[in-house]
Amino acid sequence: MFYYLYQYLDHIMYLPGLGLLQYISFRAFLSAIFALCISIFGGKWMIGFFSKYHINEGIRDLGLKEQHLKKNIPTMGGVIIILSMFLPTIFFAKLHNIYIILVLISVLWLGILGFLDDYIKVFKKNKAGLAGKFKIIGQVGLGTIVGLILYFHPDIVVSCTEHILHENSIDLSTHKYIKSIQTTIPFFKNNTLNYHTLFSFLTPKYIWIFYVFIVIFIVSAVSNGVNITDGLDGLAAGTSAVVGIALAILAYVSGHYFFAQYLNIMYIPGTGELVIFCTAMVGACIGFLWHNTYPAEIFMGDTGSITLGGVIAVVALAIKKELLLPLLCGIFFVENCSVLLQVMYFKFTKKKFGIGKRLFLMAPLHHHYQKKNWHEAKIVARFLIINILLAIFTIITLKIR
Repeated sequence: MFYYLYQYLDHIMYLPGLGLLQYISFRAFLSAIFALCISIFGGKWMIGFFSKYHINEGIRDLGLKEQHLKKNIPTMGGVIIILSMFLPTIFFAKLHNIYIILVLISVLWLGILGFLDDYIKVFKKNKAGLAGKFKIIGQVGLGTIVGLILYFHPDIVVSCTEHILHENSIDLSTHKYIKSIQTTIPFFKNNTLNYHTLFSFLTPKYIWIFYVFIVIFIVSAVSNGVNITDGLDGLAAGTSAVVGIALAILAYVSGHYFFAQYLNIMYIPGTGELVIFCTAMVGACIGFLWHNTYPAEIFMGDTGSITLGGVIAVVALAIKKELLLPLLCGIFFVENCSVLLQVMYFKFTKKKFGIGKRLFLMAPLHHHYQKKNWHEAKIVARFLIINILLAIFTIITLKIR
């Protein structure tokens, strides 16, 4: 919105400093600060409002230390996270950009899905929340929309730097952009993988179906990963903030001609605008941490966790970095796997020995360490340290081949 205001005023008058709005870096800075302020101050108001009307979720008895202290803490704080991501993006990004449209649709879609889940838990007093099949339908629906847009939309193109490096002109209009569903594959010298090559055994006109299935799987997996991780004060918000910073860097270099040339990676025109959204997400998560860090004054609920996970996946898919997600989102990945392994091992031992055994003291993994009498704040701090290291390593994979 402010970008368009700059374009309009630039034609009719000169205002000192207004030209800064044309730069992604400056708009990203404003987006982060604006999101941070909304999250901190809006969160404080929301805590008072939710506490007044007793908008809190019942706590399941898991036999964990200090669990009773969380009983009357307000939930559905994800509403303020969504507003803190959505509003700065509206104000500072180019709204005609297809990638911005895509993430805004994702925020609203998943926000509504998570809100319905929390609404049923809080107001209908049903701890199960929204039925699993409806969650899956919602995630599959968004994954289908995202996959179709990424595959068919004419503005979603790439220009490999192999082509750029052989060009003498820096005029981007002279470059030939291709409609491709290639992605970045880490640790290989030629770090691109084309899904058309992967599914070469298929008739080309049907490849889009398999690509959409891949997108659905990634969106659902990361969304559920953040949802599972949201079990300790500050854990989901903190890890999401770290992931958001890494995605902002990856989006910036992918959408910047000279950085893409230097790193010899895909140049994806238009993805630089996603930096505005990513910095808004970082600001929203850090601002929410102000209230959510131990001891938490508010929980994000599924409204926040499902939305954060889904948009992380959508941004990664948009910048062709989805294969980096198991590394970048290593905490979410391990938390997800711990639940799957726990269930599989229990069923296997019950079938073989007649008595089900557990691989972990409790799943997800953060509860395993709680059972080992680690303090909640200590678990969160160590998980965040690991997540920061994974984010740094993810970024340097652009050069490690």
